[in-house]
Amino acid sequence: MEFNEKIQELRKQKGLTQEELAELLFVSRTAVSKWESGRGYPNIESLKALAKFFGVTVDELLSGEELLTIAQQDNAQNKKRICDLVFGLLDLSVAMFFLLPIFGRQAHGSVEAVSLSALAESLSWLKVLYLVVVGVIVLVGVLLLTLQNSQHKLWVKNKICISLAMNTVGILLFIVSQQPYAAALLFIFSIIKVILLLKKQ
Repeated sequence: MEFNEKIQELRKQKGLTQEELAELLFVSRTAVSKWESGRGYPNIESLKALAKFFGVTVDELLSGEELLTIAQQDNAQNKKRICDLVFGLLDLSVAMFFLLPIFGRQAHGSVEAVSLSALAESLSWLKVLYLVVVGVIVLVGVLLLTLQNSQHKLWVKNKICISLAMNTVGILLFIVSQQPYAAALLFIFSIIKVILLLKKQ
């Protein structure tokens, strides 16, 4: 008997609806429906909860091949979470541009190192552009960290591209406007992201 059939049979033996089982396991009804229709497997934690709830072992619920599939899915999910976490923290750390003296400013015939907040005191269109780009990168970082469990297809599909694209925009802006330290820091962050993406695959 396949996993989905076993779950369905065990649930019916307990006289529960999919919704009631979902509430008891703290998952969505859609998740239970997915498991019972054979369109997916629970993660390791949900699998343990199912086994405990029905008073069976994990081995009784799954064949070795199914267990391997769940372990692979769980591993892929963990890699995705780590990737989102690192991307989010790197983007969020761009907020330090407001405090670190990595921007050059002409003063009395020489160049002095100042932070973005000090640079923005005399606002010009270029400095406003710096603020917007840095602000958007930080916002993307906040979203990456807060929406880690979001299932919105558009966000899931594009979040990594948005993060990399904003970093690229920042790098190009700082290179063109001759702010090498800011460009270098963003470039290092981008390299870390690319290495992480390559390792994830």
